[in-house]
Amino acid sequence: MSCYAVIDFETTGMSPALGARATEIGICIVEDGRIVDRYQSLINPGQLIPCDIQQLTGITNAMVRTAPPASEVMSAALAFVGGRPLLAHNASFDAKFWQAGLSDLGRRDSGEWLCSLKLARRVFPALASYRLSALAAHLRLPQAGQFHRALADAQCTAHLAIAAQRQLCSDYQLAEAPCELLLAVQAAAKRQLAKVVAPYQQGG
Repeated sequence: MSCYAVIDFETTGMSPALGARATEIGICIVEDGRIVDRYQSLINPGQLIPCDIQQLTGITNAMVRTAPPASEVMSAALAFVGGRPLLAHNASFDAKFWQAGLSDLGRRDSGEWLCSLKLARRVFPALASYRLSALAAHLRLPQAGQFHRALADAQCTAHLAIAAQRQLCSDYQLAEAPCELLLAVQAAAKRQLAKVVAPYQQGG
C-alpha cells in the first residue's frame, strides 16, 4: 500500500534561517492513489507579511492576526501526518519550514522527503517547465482553488504525485509504485531509471 502526506507551506519569505515564518499550511493524505483526508490552517507568523507576498498568496496581515501560533498548528499537523512519509513540490523549501516548526517543539525531522518536482523531471521528461502550475496545465490535473494557497497547492501536488506513480506503473509494467521506489526514482540519473525500477517490475 502506498501512503504519504503531501505538505505545502505559505510563508513570509524564502527561508526560516533568514527570519521567514510560515503563514499557512495545507496537508493531504494520499492512500492507494486517492486523497483520503485534508488539513489546513492559517498560522500567526509573529511578524508582518511583506506586501509582495500578500499580493502573491492573498494572505493578509489581518487574516493571520487571530490565527493560532506555529507551535499549536505544528502540533496538530504532526498528529495529522501520523508518521507517514512526507512529499512536497520542491521539497527542499517546505522541508525547511517543517523542520523549523519541529525544532520549536523540541522535535527533529530525520526522514527523507519525497519531491514531486524531482519525480516529474524523471517521469515526465523534456517538459518546458516544471512549475506546479505548468505541470497542472500540461497533465490536466484537478485543481481546487488558487495557486499559492497551501491546501490548493497541496491537493494539486498530491494529484501530480499520483499521476507520476501511475505513469511509472504504465511505463514499466509495475503493480504499484511504493514510496521507496519514488525515493530511488527521484535520486536516479535519467540513464539509470530503468535499472532503478527493474527490481519492482512484475517477475523482477
